[in-house]
Amino acid sequence: MAKENTITPEQKAAAVVISLGAEKAAQVYKYLTEDEIQRITIEVAKLGFLPSEVTESILDEFYKNCMLHKVVTEGGMEYARSVLEKAFGEEVAHNLLGKVEKTLKSRVFSFLSKYDDLSIFSILSNERPQTIALVLSYMDSDRAASIISGLPEQRKINVVEAIARMDSAAPEAMKIVEQEIEKKLSSVMTTDYTKIGGIDYIAEVMNYVDRGDEKYIFDELSKKDIELVEEIRKKMFVFEDIVGMDNLSIQRVIREVDQKDLVYALKGAQGEVANVIFANMSARMTETIKSELEITTNVRVRDVEDAQQRVVAAIRKLEDAGQIVVSKGGKDDIIA
Repeated sequence: MAKENTITPEQKAAAVVISLGAEKAAQVYKYLTEDEIQRITIEVAKLGFLPSEVTESILDEFYKNCMLHKVVTEGGMEYARSVLEKAFGEEVAHNLLGKVEKTLKSRVFSFLSKYDDLSIFSILSNERPQTIALVLSYMDSDRAASIISGLPEQRKINVVEAIARMDSAAPEAMKIVEQEIEKKLSSVMTTDYTKIGGIDYIAEVMNYVDRGDEKYIFDELSKKDIELVEEIRKKMFVFEDIVGMDNLSIQRVIREVDQKDLVYALKGAQGEVANVIFANMSARMTETIKSELEITTNVRVRDVEDAQQRVVAAIRKLEDAGQIVVSKGGKDDIIA
């Protein structure tokens, strides 16, 4: 038996549709999108039994929301407050209007969701504290905190004070600020920037770092962000780099990896890579793998990339164990 506080908004919508009856529900469906119709229909089919008191509570909530949107549309927020207080009392009216204000608030400065905090900060940092306060008041609290933390000490205080003292803003003034900030952010995002640093760059740097330093750096960095380390490592050695390995190392890798992975990896390999790998197989294994390649068709690119990544992972594992040597940018020349 469902309780009111465990019912989802979708289930509430389904309860309303059921209460309307088939004929009236069909009329409501005309105003819904295909996705909404599908979701509500699924909930109607799943809903089952609801206690009468729960159904009444849902219908009461639905009625109040309908009335809320009607009076807001007809006469604005103050008119709505007056009508709702007379109809339902001050507390209920306050709660209902709170929903509308939250919805209206989410629409103002909605374009901010398209930009990262750094871009927003670069624009707002040059604005007056009152302007910054207004914009931040329409952002999620965690994002607003991030931007405030980057401001100079005195401006932090001024902005926090401005937000604290802020009560309401004239719609006309708010619209002007909104348009101006959006225009500035748009110009920032269309400016050409020179790419510096990044995963690709540091991976290239790490290819030339001494192995002892590499191990130390990655060990320490792993304590903070293991995913970042793995991302860098993936860029440091790719499947095609096998051509630079010595024959004994390639043969050791071939013995280590699953034969199916080898087939899939070779399916997307460049000619030179395939030739190097085949050159390090026995005649019998070469024949087997080539036969497998002929009958392995309609392979997804993602499956090929995953197989190649598993081969690369095997290479890293063997290298870490000291069983093979992977030459890196001339730093690891081999002495026979």
